[in-house]
Amino acid sequence: MDTSQFAPPTEPLTEERQEIRRALRELLGERAGAREDHAATTAPEGGDTTLWTRLSGTLGLAGLTLPEEYGGAGRGPAELAPVCEETGRALAPSPLLATTVLAAPLLTALGTPAQRAELLPRVAGSTLTCALAVPSGTALALGLTGDNADGDWSGGGRAGGIQAARATDGGWRLYGEAAQVLDGHTAGLLLVAAHTGGFARSRTLLFLVPADAPGLVRTRQPALDPTRPRATVQFRDTGAELLGEEPADVLGALAATGRAAAAMLAAEAVGAAAAALDHAVGRVRSRERSAARHRLADLCVQVGTARSLTYCAARAPGSEGGPLALAHALEALRATAEEALARDEEAHPYFERAASDELLFGPARRLRARAAERTGLLGEEAA
Repeated sequence: MDTSQFAPPTEPLTEERQEIRRALRELLGERAGAREDHAATTAPEGGDTTLWTRLSGTLGLAGLTLPEEYGGAGRGPAELAPVCEETGRALAPSPLLATTVLAAPLLTALGTPAQRAELLPRVAGSTLTCALAVPSGTALALGLTGDNADGDWSGGGRAGGIQAARATDGGWRLYGEAAQVLDGHTAGLLLVAAHTGGFARSRTLLFLVPADAPGLVRTRQPALDPTRPRATVQFRDTGAELLGEEPADVLGALAATGRAAAAMLAAEAVGAAAAALDHAVGRVRSRERSAARHRLADLCVQVGTARSLTYCAARAPGSEGGPLALAHALEALRATAEEALARDEEAHPYFERAASDELLFGPARRLRARAAERTGLLGEEAA
């Protein structure tokens, strides 16, 4: 059973989107899969560089949502969501999440005209990959599980986190460390959230650090899900360029990116959940009890509901629909992954993705609580 048949009727499946989906699924069927993904993730790059070149060159995925003036296609999250669903279905390791979903919107929103003109065409042309390096967790920095204006997640003027200081030449120097940086060991450019100003002018800014910057030390970390390669990144008196100009609403840009990214993460989770469910259904025994069949039917409904919420959120990326869709999608992925793993030990990659994404971007209850807090649906109880 192919669970993609349960895509909601509200999803605008234009002919162009259907063609992109077909082409992407065909390409991923050739290049991605359990064995291929394992070989790619054990390579130093942590992913299939040839696959990414074809995804970007043939299908233009790297620049799908970038403005046309910078070599992009000028499309929106509604066009990117089906792409993420297919890459999630294949558990394909690629820079799509770190570069296209997380970093590119921040470069577009905050970059100066010169920075956008220099960097975005390289991103669109797949010659530059990026990674977002933040201390204390990506979910909090993006405002998914809490208010990123509260707390000291970027350093708070104390030891820890990442600190930025003015250099004598007028530039900036970074000190500190960020862990769990997606694609942090291979990205050509790091977008680094750092605290500066001490207590007098306390603020969080974003900085650009190229991969070859002196004082930058990157170490790949063991990961529960090898298709989500991560690294610890250390800044030892590392030179950096301020992204954009002051004053800038960096926290607001991070939160806006987080709400849109949540819908794309949900689409990936929905794709993985659908694949896990297909895996489980394919191993149903002919004499299995009806209770087991009913459980699979319930899971199918759960995946379909998560998909519907995801595409609704993708069409309204500025709303709280993204975090709510992500909460449902993570739960659907965990449930289907557990069912698939109970039937076949080879289904462990789906369970690894489910557990890893909950650690990185969840858990679901905190995503719901934060969304309810922002919308005021549950008042103080949501916090």
